[in-house]
Amino acid sequence: MSLQPGPVLPTAGMTFDQMLERVRYEGAYPTRERAGEIVRAVLAGLGRQLTGEERVDLAARLPVEAATVFAFQVPDPQQLTGREFVKDLAARTGGTPATARWDTGTVLTTVGQLAGHDLLTRILAQLPSGYGLLFGRAELTQAA
Repeated sequence: MSLQPGPVLPTAGMTFDQMLERVRYEGAYPTRERAGEIVRAVLAGLGRQLTGEERVDLAARLPVEAATVFAFQVPDPQQLTGREFVKDLAARTGGTPATARWDTGTVLTTVGQLAGHDLLTRILAQLPSGYGLLFGRAELTQAA
């Protein structure tokens, strides 16, 4: 039995429809419309958290429709930790913390692939703790 991951699909130049299809498949959502609702909710939340050059650079790498949702948000003055981000998404969408965690991880993993390694590293350096796993990266902490 092989434990290799599935095929890595190209993300450069991804259209919004391709992004929705990837999220629908990875998140096991029943319809593309449901995937679209999740993508919009998570991107809006991320748009409220990210500022500066990382915000501009990420918007440039997202499909136009996704970039619009993301960039339209006014950043909150108080950044949320990864856990608070998930709780906030659950409250805004009426979901449970478990489904909000699933939704967030599904979308942000795709966003992280679109961002690429270097930009994602910069994004994670800007955000409070807890976002690494949401983007599909291990989050290592130094021992005290």
